[in-house]
Amino acid sequence: MLASGLIHAYLYIHGYRHIPDIGTAFLLQSSAFCAVGVLLAAGAPRWFAWAAGLLSAGALGAFALSRTVGLFGFVETGLEPVPYAVLSVVAEVVAVLAVGMWAVGVRAARSQ
Repeated sequence: MLASGLIHAYLYIHGYRHIPDIGTAFLLQSSAFCAVGVLLAAGAPRWFAWAAGLLSAGALGAFALSRTVGLFGFVETGLEPVPYAVLSVVAEVVAVLAVGMWAVGVRAARSQ
């Protein structure tokens, strides 16, 4: 969560803040992801893990939309900006997978 939040903060500062709606979305995502990441590290309740997974899945969806049909009229191409697009996708996929693995572990523990 922190990695994705910091990447989006960097991208916001370095150009995306000037794009209507997208800049605001980057700022909100950065703030939310950093806050959730810090709270998870500090021992937040379990439901924060679910929130992290949903936020990361949503970010992946927004990434896909921005490269296909567009998002708020904004269309990006390929994996630009390099390397930040790739790093962001990797961080978000790792977050979704980590939440999935955590959920499977919780379910297995409850069934025992």
